[in-house]
Amino acid sequence: MYWIDTHCHLDAPEFAPVAAALELRLQAAAQGVGLCVLPSVQAADFERVRSLAHATGDAYALGIHPLHVPQAQASDLDALADALEIDDLQRVAVGEIGLDFFVPALCTPQLRDKQERFYRAQLQLAQARGLPVILHVRRSADRLLKHLRELDFSQGGIAHAFNGSAQQAQAFLDLGFKLGFGGALTFERALQLRRLAVTLPLQAIVLETDAPDMPPQWLYTSAAQRAHGQPQGRNSPAELPRIGAVLAGLRGITPQALAQATSANALAALPRLKALLQKP
Repeated sequence: MYWIDTHCHLDAPEFAPVAAALELRLQAAAQGVGLCVLPSVQAADFERVRSLAHATGDAYALGIHPLHVPQAQASDLDALADALEIDDLQRVAVGEIGLDFFVPALCTPQLRDKQERFYRAQLQLAQARGLPVILHVRRSADRLLKHLRELDFSQGGIAHAFNGSAQQAQAFLDLGFKLGFGGALTFERALQLRRLAVTLPLQAIVLETDAPDMPPQWLYTSAAQRAHGQPQGRNSPAELPRIGAVLAGLRGITPQALAQATSANALAALPRLKALLQKP
């Protein structure tokens, strides 16, 4: 089986040093994870993400994450524009970009406005270069969609860690996006998310780990458990096949069929991935 992890922060401090990240990537490859997409979160990380993707043979995306917008400057958008001018087969999207209206500190009028300005500017950079985007969607789907429509954004991409309504899901699909699902769907109590993951057309779904974040149920420990010394399991791209097996079971199909479909969906969402599959 060939799996594609469409969202993995392999450059995160939890995976340092680089040798440890490379070892984790080898473990994922042994589980059938053929490609990962490594999105950046701030301008200071652009070169590290690019270098790591080249070391592993994976794809990467460049962007400024909404959680990093408070510290970001206009010069960071200039740095992104300059980085996107460099031709690189392994850069497949602009991301991770978007809006986060879940974190209270980001919901002041000033920071909501700054988030939207940075989001819109990055959409325009992607649009100018014909690149899809990888979107951070947290209590912000309607505003994300508003900007996409106003800019007549047609490059599509992935709505990462989607957890909105069926109507919002359809709106993203109508704009050419795929929806990312990961460890959250492995929790039995995630009834609405599981319902959506089962009822959406199969061609709408891509898989992701968001490693080291968004651990699946078998790695999760509660605050009470952690207080008693039980550590949180570390999420990694190697967990993707098991996450996929859970979704396959929910949908009543084989893991092989899900791997084939979601990999094809990833290639549709991020067309430059196709060239990486063709590399010797």
